Amino acid sequence: MHTRYHLPAGCSDQRLLLAVAGSQKQINMIGTLSLDLTSWILLTDLVIRFSFSLRIIMRKRAASISFAWLTIILLLPFVGAVTYLLFGENRLGERRASRLLKGRPILKQWATSLREIPAVDWQAVNPECRPLNQQIFTTTGMPTMPGNQLELIDTAELFFSRLITDIDRAHFNCSLEFYIFNEGGGVDAVIEALIRAQERGVTCRLLLDSIGSKPFLRSQSANRLRKAGVEIREALPAGLIRALFIRIDLRNHRKIVVIDNEIAYTGSQNLVDPKFFRQDEQVGEWVDAMVRLTGPVVELLAAGFLFDWLLERRQWPTRLKKMIGIQPVSAAGDALVQLVPSGPGYGESSIHDFLLTAIYAARHELVLTTPYFVPDNAILAALRSAAQRGVEVTIIVPETNDSRLVHYASRANFTTLSQAGIRIMFFSGGLLHTKTITVDNDFCLFGSVNLDMRSFWLNFEMTLVIYDQVFTNTLRSLQQAYLHRSHQLDLAVFNNRPYRQQLLENIALLIGPLL
Repeated sequence: MHTRYHLPAGCSDQRLLLAVAGSQKQINMIGTLSLDLTSWILLTDLVIRFSFSLRIIMRKRAASISFAWLTIILLLPFVGAVTYLLFGENRLGERRASRLLKGRPILKQWATSLREIPAVDWQAVNPECRPLNQQIFTTTGMPTMPGNQLELIDTAELFFSRLITDIDRAHFNCSLEFYIFNEGGGVDAVIEALIRAQERGVTCRLLLDSIGSKPFLRSQSANRLRKAGVEIREALPAGLIRALFIRIDLRNHRKIVVIDNEIAYTGSQNLVDPKFFRQDEQVGEWVDAMVRLTGPVVELLAAGFLFDWLLERRQWPTRLKKMIGIQPVSAAGDALVQLVPSGPGYGESSIHDFLLTAIYAARHELVLTTPYFVPDNAILAALRSAAQRGVEVTIIVPETNDSRLVHYASRANFTTLSQAGIRIMFFSGGLLHTKTITVDNDFCLFGSVNLDMRSFWLNFEMTLVIYDQVFTNTLRSLQQAYLHRSHQLDLAVFNNRPYRQQLLENIALLIGPLL
């Protein structure tokens, strides 16, 4: 079949042939360029995947974390690499990392010197406590402090009441460090108490996470506090430009209050009133607990707050004790308490490792409460091992979670745990946010750490290890109250859940190490 060309008037055959040849040449050039561009894209993609995979392998992190990132890098061209750059490594920023690197040994040296002060009678407690104390001291430098009095606060109303009373009685300073500070209800009364304290000459300071407290930091209430003289600092400032240089999901998840360096609070509750906080998420009111402390351990909490404060003020904490004005706190009770700070720069796996030790220490009973249950294989193996050697293991989690990914990833492990003899209990009275572990009614762990990879590896957290039967039994009673508002997982019913749900759980489990 021949193609007919209609020549314009005055156009010669030779000119037509030249035009056709030119067009064909252009087509060939475009095709060649398109092929070259495709080849370069494919080659670039291969180089990126290989380079990032090699980097992940050489960092020698936990296998579950490495495999999760390898999956993202290999399955998502370019997007996986960008995601890894933003969230794959614990990049604190060069200046912050330098300050933390120089300041940590000073805090550790100061804390270590306190070990000479207390005389701990380890014969009066569970023999399993002493190795745990030694492990924590070796990794963090924090000694066990005797002579403390602890008050468990199990409702938000009681927390606000006690906190406001203590602020109104303050003479020198009020220091508050929280992940979330949210207006409304009891929090508004705390704001007014801080303004009153500042007006009578008390130094008031707020250290709030940049992302967790973002709405409040830009609120009229925050402006009122600043105008009254309350100093407010953002912990780990975040933003689009900073995301190019630091990992923005490294967050300060601690909850600390120190008043006059004599009274302290810590635990799981953010400075929020659950009646006014995230009511549109259909998970019910958040359920938390705090502990009010007096005694020598308050000195350590005060130092922890000031260390974080100095980091955010870009000061070198080289004269920590002199700058802080900390002084020893007199004994107020009989409880042995060890403070465990954790996070990037505090030892990559310290919190994870001592949790394993606590679980393996159980001989009779182990009860855990956590809102986010996405442990790694080592924690899962420790829990199964405890159940297999006859320990009664109970895990209490909220029936409805505010994170869908965590909801699915958690449930992916429930069958294996239940088959090992572990009770999985679903709390139906709201979003259970309390983080507790009681071991044999002898000692307990209480603080801000969730049983997930984020708390283990990414967040700055604070945990109390309390070697005291009286307080442990009080905390165990609170756990029992949670159990009364929970129902146990029915394994037969659970195993008949739809295939689609099981698929979603297993997919979520693949990225569980990154949650």
